[in-house]
Amino acid sequence: MKWWQIRKRDEDLQRELQSDLELEAEEQRERGLSPEEARRAALRAFGNPTLIREQTHASWSTSWLESFAQDLRYGIRGMFRNPGSTIFAILIVGLGIGGASTVFSVVNALLLRPLPFHDPRQLVWIGNGDCCTAQIEQYVDLRNQNKSFSDLAGWAGDYSAGNEELTGSGESQRITAVAVTGNFFPLLGVNPIIGRSFTAAEAEGIYRAPTALLISNSFWRHHFASDPGIVGRKITLNNQPVTVIGILPASFDFSSIFDPGTPVDVFIPWPLIDQKKPSGNTTKIIGRLKPGVTVQNATAELTTLAQQLNTQHPERNPVHPRLVPLEQYVSGQVRPALIVLMCAVGVVMLIVCANLSHLQLARMSARQKEMAVRAALGASRMRLLRQVLTESITLSLCGAALGLILAIAGTRELAHLTAFNLPLLASIHVDTGTLAFTLSMAVAAGVLFGLAPALQVPAYRLREGLQDAGRESSGGSRHNWFRNSLVISEFALACILLVGAALLIQSFLHVLDVDLGFQPERAATLRIDPSFKMANLQQQNSFLDDALGRVRAIPGVTAAGVADVLPLDGDRSWQITGKGQVYDKNNHPEAYIRVVTDGYFAALGIQLKSGREFTQSDRATTEPVVMVNETFARTLWPGQNAVGQIVTQDGGRRVIGVVADVHHGGPELSGGLEMYIPMRQSNDYPSMRLIVRTALTPDSLAAGIRTALRPIDPNLPVTELQTLQQFVDRQVSPRRFLVMLLTGFAAFALLLASLGIYALISYSVSQRTKEIGIRMALGASASLVQRSVLTRTLQLALAGVVLGTLGSFALSRWMTSLLFGTTPTNPAVFTGVSLLLCAVALIAAYVPARRAARIEPLHALRTE
Repeated sequence: MKWWQIRKRDEDLQRELQSDLELEAEEQRERGLSPEEARRAALRAFGNPTLIREQTHASWSTSWLESFAQDLRYGIRGMFRNPGSTIFAILIVGLGIGGASTVFSVVNALLLRPLPFHDPRQLVWIGNGDCCTAQIEQYVDLRNQNKSFSDLAGWAGDYSAGNEELTGSGESQRITAVAVTGNFFPLLGVNPIIGRSFTAAEAEGIYRAPTALLISNSFWRHHFASDPGIVGRKITLNNQPVTVIGILPASFDFSSIFDPGTPVDVFIPWPLIDQKKPSGNTTKIIGRLKPGVTVQNATAELTTLAQQLNTQHPERNPVHPRLVPLEQYVSGQVRPALIVLMCAVGVVMLIVCANLSHLQLARMSARQKEMAVRAALGASRMRLLRQVLTESITLSLCGAALGLILAIAGTRELAHLTAFNLPLLASIHVDTGTLAFTLSMAVAAGVLFGLAPALQVPAYRLREGLQDAGRESSGGSRHNWFRNSLVISEFALACILLVGAALLIQSFLHVLDVDLGFQPERAATLRIDPSFKMANLQQQNSFLDDALGRVRAIPGVTAAGVADVLPLDGDRSWQITGKGQVYDKNNHPEAYIRVVTDGYFAALGIQLKSGREFTQSDRATTEPVVMVNETFARTLWPGQNAVGQIVTQDGGRRVIGVVADVHHGGPELSGGLEMYIPMRQSNDYPSMRLIVRTALTPDSLAAGIRTALRPIDPNLPVTELQTLQQFVDRQVSPRRFLVMLLTGFAAFALLLASLGIYALISYSVSQRTKEIGIRMALGASASLVQRSVLTRTLQLALAGVVLGTLGSFALSRWMTSLLFGTTPTNPAVFTGVSLLLCAVALIAAYVPARRAARIEPLHALRTE
């Protein structure tokens, strides 16, 4: 029925009830009663008209809608009658739901939402033992001989930021290119929004001399101003013309999925038959399972196939396939952290509900008389419950609207943060899933914090309601235990959050205290690959002599060197052997290879342990030499002096020096074996990275370096100066992200707990004014009253801390994988959190305690 039909039906019901009541009164008058007595007798015989009307409404199919509308209107009027408490509640709910929705958006993007590919659950990451890459020949054989996958695709895993030079469109610049197999995009189901993908002929071109390329959407928008006419045109890449054949969709962000922190600009073909292709483990592989094939089935088949290939091709590096669903590979490392964050969200929302339950209880205490009168007039228990819950849910929905605004702003900020090295971070946004989560959280929170007050207001009898409402006890002593329980639970939950945050903060500080083996402070780097091709080592060394000489002459530069790979920015490894040593092929030591110049160790602050460093005289015409780290020396020559020993790789090289270990994989990983080859004796390296150490701020060097190197190579792009500290920050950014969010939630929980205990003690003092006045009139001092209030506060806080500590002991063990340098039961953390919570509770209760101590006995005794 329409609303006017419902109203007309209700009016008809009222007229019918009134008519029946008048008929009954008329019968009573005919029996000789006075009009006044006849009406009272009619009411006793007829019953409560309001109750009859409510019961009749309940039998109508549309009564719930009318009742809901009435409850909603009444609840909104109540919110306007108490603007202070309403704004406070909306703010608390908004902050809680805003944080929860923001974290859910992150979890949704990284764990719940499917990857932006066709049928992503059939995609599998194929690693090689503990390594991520395999040889191209191994990839080709696995692709051609397996029966579990519809196809395998791969890309060059050894690419680095700024590995290509773009010229011909203004000042030359470094861009990042990734070589992919021709079937890479078809396998993923990614189609260019303009143009096409690679053809078979383009995919079988010459390595590092492509004829076609695809452009990422972000590079197309920022560099070519979204010009669709760029497709079909040629651009100059490494002094070679290359045709742009397509623009990839915005939904495809290679770096966000496969290599967070390294934005990719273009994609070039990765040829499989070119003789100039790299011979080491350089290929990363993904595959698409055939329908009905599981990861376990595919793993069994590829393991058997790999064993056959290792036997057939002993000259190759061994391959040991390790299969992981692609979604798990992308988000697997951050999954524990995100689960912790979602648990933190749940804890915060419970504290929000406990805080607002306390607020609603205080409001219901003032409305006991109203509820008792409504019950006496015929309101059922269910109707009163529905009224209170409707008011709570309405309040929660208003807070959710504020929370949604905060979540939209928060996700936009997170999506544009480049400082955090997290997968799929750029794809975080508020979508329909987040909206549904926000709505469900709002309704659940409204029910949760409104249910307890609603259960405190059953159908009161008029006498009991009026007596309880007039008493000077916070809604009756039978309700005090519940309010105390709410405050205790808030402190217990806050304790759990604070312990978790403190453990992670301590771990983060331990990570920052790790000796990396180099000094990132006051050091900066940039690529200086010359735009011209160097024909031989003599020309290369001439370029290095000139470049390093000019850079070292810049005022403020204290050291400078060149390397092919920087710490924390990529790795490549060789199997290594000392002269006269023999190893099993499947248990052969491997070392990370660095090709560096003289001055490299001084520029990075790497300590020389024994022997000497490289000099300008270590050239192709002198004895081949090498430097190693301490782990390398201990592994190959335990108990011996490594200086003077011979390594057989690269034609045989003599060890001239041993340096300290460097954490190339990050502060939380050991450095492993490292071998340094002088760049003046080798031209086998992917890039030239200039490293400078300065007494000035590193950012001020860019212009000076550009000016110094311009005479050598006018087209040299030297604009991308980065500090070494940026590389360190990027490595620890996932841990910083978790610590930042969890600390924010813990601080919010601590604030809510302090507000909760302040509200409880303040309300208790106001309700006990007469009692306190009597005690002071009987001789109690102000200090004794204040001490009693603070003692009660401390008792509540300690009860919450005890429960929270027990819960933290149980839950903190789940965080073991996220901790570094500390234990989940660190006594200093638990003691510190306990003292902090007790101190906060006493500070929050100090003002109410002072107010209680200043109560005038005569004024209190006159107050009723």
